[in-house]
Amino acid sequence: MNTANQFADLVIKAGYTFQPLDKLYLVNQIYALVGTEHQQAGVEQPTDILAVRDALIEIAVLNKQIVDDLTAREILGSQLMDLLAPTPSQINQTFQTNYQIAPRTATDAFFKFAKDTDYIKTRAIAKNIAYLTPTEYGQLEITINLSKPEKDPKAIAAAGKVKSTTYPMCVLCIENEGYLGHLGWPARSEHRIIRWDLAGETWGIQYSPYAYFNEHAIFIAPKHRPMHIDAITFKNLLSLVAAFPDYFVGANADLPIVGGSLLSHDHYQGGRHTFPMAQAPIERTFNLPSFDAVTAGVVKWPMSVIRLASSAIDELVAAADHILTTWQSYSHPELNIQSVDKNGILHHTITPIARFRNNQFELDLVLRDNNTNAQYPDGIFHPHPAVQHIKKENIGLIEVMGLAILPARLKTELLEVERYLQNQPNTLTPQHKPWADELKAIYSAEQDVHEFVQQATGQVFAQVLADAGVFKRDTVGQTAFDQFIMTL
Repeated sequence: MNTANQFADLVIKAGYTFQPLDKLYLVNQIYALVGTEHQQAGVEQPTDILAVRDALIEIAVLNKQIVDDLTAREILGSQLMDLLAPTPSQINQTFQTNYQIAPRTATDAFFKFAKDTDYIKTRAIAKNIAYLTPTEYGQLEITINLSKPEKDPKAIAAAGKVKSTTYPMCVLCIENEGYLGHLGWPARSEHRIIRWDLAGETWGIQYSPYAYFNEHAIFIAPKHRPMHIDAITFKNLLSLVAAFPDYFVGANADLPIVGGSLLSHDHYQGGRHTFPMAQAPIERTFNLPSFDAVTAGVVKWPMSVIRLASSAIDELVAAADHILTTWQSYSHPELNIQSVDKNGILHHTITPIARFRNNQFELDLVLRDNNTNAQYPDGIFHPHPAVQHIKKENIGLIEVMGLAILPARLKTELLEVERYLQNQPNTLTPQHKPWADELKAIYSAEQDVHEFVQQATGQVFAQVLADAGVFKRDTVGQTAFDQFIMTL
């Protein structure tokens, strides 16, 4: 059996689109993409559908159907996996049918489909390094992100010659559904999006190709518009949690520095995962006047978090909006907390996270401030220079909740730290030297050096979160936090 026939059989077996009677048609569609080929006798053939897909890509290169670069390979791979995928209307009909059984039935099936078609890059995600670090705030989750592919030098060189495009406007736009892709833009032939009514608009639901947690879902506004946090945001988050009670749903803040990596397209993120912040306890409660149906408290967390809970969504939204608007105009100059600058620029917002727990809706409201000054030009409430050797990027929604997404460079850099601690030949980078010296002073040869450095890295992430907290975890900071609460 040649590879095209083998792939056709696996597509049919997947059961999403084609039946056995469709095999000849399907084989010809494959030939159109990779060229007519015949597997040599005696050559061992893979049986996994992704491995067979990869073999077809190699055949296409040999047949000169595509040029041999990462972009062309990715586009062809996406086109081949698209043969598994029903049309968007069929996927949506299946989702709605399954949703009538149970929300989890719908999400389970759609999540499986996204993995089966390799839209979710499970093989790449498996490369990530992930572990837990115990801290005074509970177990923090640490991930060194190795999943996204390295950029092709040829593609980097060619990128400057490519004309800019306004279609799609960004990688989150719904127009990416089925998009072929091109140099510098991901291939999305197999991509399918669930349509969902939200506040009178038709939003999209998809999964993240390079998921950072279980069932990492993205909820996409129908129009390309900037992120915004307001009462509508709170209502939307809680509406999604009501529709999918097994999922948390949160939003990145809507200001630079504190707003994650993509502010140009309004969207939320969620999934079936319990983050460390969700497990953090209420440290002290307080009353919110005029919101009798809402309980409120300060969460024991390195960032400044207010947790609201209620069975009444509308009152919960109103209480959250009251806190947001109060925070947007609140200043505490002695602590460098300034809501508006001399040019009238707003510097305060909130990172909100919604969930359904114990038969109540919860909203965690994380207070954010994106001011800068001469001492902290990257952000006063941003990772400070002392921790930027580990994490210097924005602290967005996922990090706020206690999952560190650390850069791939650390995989090799931390090995050099380990060698330095063991007095072995090393190429320790200067940015790690002060930290490595601190570790060397407390490290003993009896300890597992790899485990020691991993856990020390986790402690740095805890400090990263503390740097991002507007009211620090000391007496002065917590007294100021209570002063803000009194204004509510």
